[in-house]
Amino acid sequence: MGAPLGIGGLLLVLLLSWVTGVDFMSLIGAGGGPPSGSVGTTGTVNASPEEERLIDMVDNVVEDAETTWRKLLGERYQGTSVGVFRDGVQSACGYASSASGPFYCPADRKIYLDVSFFEELHRRFRAPGDFAQAYVVAHEVGHHVQTVTGIEQQVRQRQAANAGARNELSVRMELQADCFAGVWGHHAGASSGGVDLDEGDIDEALTAAAAIGDDRIQRQTTGRVNPESFTHGSAEQRATWFRRGFQTGDPKQCDTFQ
Repeated sequence: MGAPLGIGGLLLVLLLSWVTGVDFMSLIGAGGGPPSGSVGTTGTVNASPEEERLIDMVDNVVEDAETTWRKLLGERYQGTSVGVFRDGVQSACGYASSASGPFYCPADRKIYLDVSFFEELHRRFRAPGDFAQAYVVAHEVGHHVQTVTGIEQQVRQRQAANAGARNELSVRMELQADCFAGVWGHHAGASSGGVDLDEGDIDEALTAAAAIGDDRIQRQTTGRVNPESFTHGSAEQRATWFRRGFQTGDPKQCDTFQ
């Protein structure tokens, strides 16, 4: 993918980026870097076969998740797009390094994914598997659902009005995104043309949800756990809410704020 492209090749890559929402231009490093305002990488990236496979997975999951949410929300749902990066990226929410992990920016309504995170999910957090990766993507789509339905704005207003509840509200919003990811998993497994899921796939997602719980990350990095500083929820909470969404398939069962 690092080979020079002619005009026809560039037009094809631009068309693919527009249709899929995945920034392929950033992966080939065309033109010496991404255009101003676009999602790109910090420097030229020659995608490995494994990274190309990950990009295909991300594209498929986002497409399937958006199909699910359009059915559930109707005209209220508006599409998102994905920016794939390595090292760091500038979004409408500011600059983020790869240490930030995957994130969603409500200001530009885009999902940002660092290609190295999925390797870290496998190696550091010991949560391998395709569906573990799909869960991470579906969680970020869940944040987009919160934005288009007005939940995100309501939470930000409550945080501004009550600084002492900022972390608690952040945890509740993250757990809801986990539940929304489970809702997608329910419908993906139930649809005849969707994702073919088995118990092993669900175990992968539950393992990933638990592995990136605040308590496990804190214990791994500092040797102790401080629940008052949680921003995403404990391992048990994250797995529980994903399971609830997966078992019911009903976003109304994902009200983590009650």
